[in-house]
Amino acid sequence: LRAEQASRQARETRILYELVRATNNEEELESQLGVVVHSVVNVFSSWGVRDCAILLPDANGKLTIRASAINTGEQLTPDEEATASWVMKQAQTVELHDVSLAPQQSAGFAPRAIVRSTVSLHPVRRFMRMIPLKTGAKVIGVLRLQLEDDPRHFTHEKSLGVDLDRTKPETAFFWTFLDQATSGIERARLRRESLQIELLRRTDALRAALLSSVSHDLRTPLSSIKAAASSLLQEDVQWDEEARRSFALAIEQEADRLNRLVGNLLDMSRIEGGALKPEKEWYPVDELIHDVLGHMQPILQGRTVVTELPTDLPPVELDYLQMDQVLTNLIENAVRYTPTESPIEITAHLEGEQVVISVADRGPGIPPVDLERIFDKFYRVLGTQHTTGSGLGLAVSKGLIEAHGGRIWAENREGGGAVFRFTLPVGKTRMETNE
Repeated sequence: LRAEQASRQARETRILYELVRATNNEEELESQLGVVVHSVVNVFSSWGVRDCAILLPDANGKLTIRASAINTGEQLTPDEEATASWVMKQAQTVELHDVSLAPQQSAGFAPRAIVRSTVSLHPVRRFMRMIPLKTGAKVIGVLRLQLEDDPRHFTHEKSLGVDLDRTKPETAFFWTFLDQATSGIERARLRRESLQIELLRRTDALRAALLSSVSHDLRTPLSSIKAAASSLLQEDVQWDEEARRSFALAIEQEADRLNRLVGNLLDMSRIEGGALKPEKEWYPVDELIHDVLGHMQPILQGRTVVTELPTDLPPVELDYLQMDQVLTNLIENAVRYTPTESPIEITAHLEGEQVVISVADRGPGIPPVDLERIFDKFYRVLGTQHTTGSGLGLAVSKGLIEAHGGRIWAENREGGGAVFRFTLPVGKTRMETNE
């Protein structure tokens, strides 16, 4: 007898260990629910369990089937939903007896009688138990068990059709198993809630950062445009042609700045919505870089720009406007964070089946802890908060490059400064294009 008891305890311990291990390996709530319902059927099939389902409240508090071992996709009948709600509120087990249900039937279960905490006196072929899933005094859901045959066909040691009294040794293992499973479900549920709270917090932080960054970046060029336009409209001042041209140039430059900001915002929206689709054409990399430098002369304001572009660089299949945006963002970033006398270096070279383009400066560099995060939306390196910029340019550049099948990263340079590099695939037709 002692040997049998020891063997049973060892088996039960092993089963509980496997349950804990299986649920711990699943981080998602749905996966854990699936593990639990299948484990209940596998472990307690000899006790009469045919199917197991877990019911949890949705966002509106309505109980729905979140996992089922056999009847996947099943929905609760009105009777079941009402009964499950009662179980949830009262924290008591309920039996559903049906004398007409055929054994092969599973979906659309419609109980003819509800008997609480009793065993039917009539021969039933199938019946259910709805058991509250409790952690402490809190009920988090309902376990629905479908059992086969008349419960009297099973011994008290091997049937869940008898009174499920927690104090009875015959059913102690079932309750231990259920408590362990419920604890795992609750941990997964709390983890999901924690992640949702963190997501909301980050969303609020991003929204605040967006409002702060965009409002600042909009206000600055708008103020410059307003000042230049107001000066031109002053009737008591006679501006010469050079002054008028200077005001007009300032208005044009600030309008371009606004256009770039709006472009970054729209691109970021398309990237996050998965609607960004590059319209690629073959284009020479050196011509692209010279085109960008040409329209950025007002921003460069006489800065020294050194280019190293081999004449044998192959054309690359790219979206011209998107790559123009990437280079503009990187060069503008170098201008923004480096001294006026600091040169900017732009290079490109072929490396395997990709072209590597670099934009380097001799500014303060990037702290190592920020090298990965600088491509996050609105992220600003500590100590640069007083520098203008929405913090969107690098995030947009990353999305555009990845949409082209390339990658982008940042490094610190020996002797000071930073370099941003990105790759663009050359494509299989490179040699044909060169010919």
